[in-house]
Amino acid sequence: MTKSELILRIGALNPHLYHRDVERIVTTIFEEITNALARRDRVELRGFGAFSVKERDARKGRNPRTGETVAVEEKVVPFFKTGKELRDRLNGRSDVPGTGGDGNTLTSAASGDAGLHKESGNPGGN
Repeated sequence: MTKSELILRIGALNPHLYHRDVERIVTTIFEEITNALARRDRVELRGFGAFSVKERDARKGRNPRTGETVAVEEKVVPFFKTGKELRDRLNGRSDVPGTGGDGNTLTSAASGDAGLHKESGNPGGN
């Protein structure tokens, strides 16, 4: 699913919202996740998973074409760890709370807990 398809899907499930508003909401969510990761904060979406960053040390790599040794600089890479509900759903468990049994989880945020939880400085744990 692409970002455009996600916007269309959310718009179809929520016909009372204007397309431009749905697009603004989705864009804002992605921007906030990106900004948090740039600050090296952890972003947890309960039931879905947690985004964090990991630091990779500098190392010596190898050019696959020539076999020549090359220096690879240290870098920061995004990391995603799936949540328990998502893992269970992917592995065929249908009794996952919040799914309603119809596979429609995009409207479950109306239950009052949107599930967005941001933490700073907690590289481990859930």
